[in-house]
This record gives sequence, structure tokens and C-alpha cells, in this order.
Amino acid sequence: MHQPLTYTVDGDAIRTERMQAGMTRAQLAAEAGISRRYLCHLENGTRRRMSPPPYIALRAALGTTDERLAPGPTEAHPEGT
Repeated sequence: MHQPLTYTVDGDAIRTERMQAGMTRAQLAAEAGISRRYLCHLENGTRRRMSPPPYIALRAALGTTDERLAPGPTEAHPEGT
């Protein structure tokens, strides 16, 4: 199966999953191998797309699924926006 070029993520879902895991931003960023600043941008919605390697690492660090990190139908943005 082929991987998408980018994954669209829901920052609120990332924050919720992080908090439920009892992790700080610094802890999650270190575990996922991304910067705390990048994680902050993801959580506040400034960044909504991730390339596969950091996305997969973030998902694994949270122990969650694609479905839980994806934006809901009302939040999805058409390609190119």
C-alpha cells in the first residue's frame, strides 16, 4: 500500500491524545523526534499537514490511530488550501 504525500491532522485531537497520555509537549516532541515548536504549531492549527515519517512517529508516540488524529468531516480542507 502506498503512503500519502502528507497527512492532514487535527490539532485539538493531538492535544487531547497528548493530555490523555499524561505527556507534556516537550515529552511528546522528544518521543516523536520533532521539535516542541513544531508540535505547538500542530496543536494550535498553524500547521495541519505532516509528512509520513514525523506523522508515523507522532502517532506511535501517542499510541493512537489515524482516525483519532484526522480532522472530522467539517474540518477537512480541500486539497491545495
